[in-house]
Amino acid sequence: MEELAVAAMMQNVDVSAQVVLSLEGAFERNIVEYDCELIGTIKVDFINAAPNFLAILPIGPRKMVFANVMSGSGAKYVAGQFEFWTKGTEATLTDLQATPPSVNCTERVDTP
Repeated sequence: MEELAVAAMMQNVDVSAQVVLSLEGAFERNIVEYDCELIGTIKVDFINAAPNFLAILPIGPRKMVFANVMSGSGAKYVAGQFEFWTKGTEATLTDLQATPPSVNCTERVDTP
């Protein structure tokens, strides 16, 4: 198995992995669409199963798993150099190494 990973890294081959969480108690999964300035529409997959609160976001061509961290208000998720902060129907996606660093997003609400 280790040889496969090394070979994949050397040849720039796409390797994927699956993470399985054994969860007890309440579990909730919500997929929310956001309209974001500059980057368009993104779908965020929220997985809530205390004490694990995750958000899976598309960052460029890949999906990244963001973990919830403490915040003063709203919900803040982080992954590497990125932060995704939500409060109500508003969100901000920040790349701490980019200029401009943030894009503002609004939850898509389909009301008749």
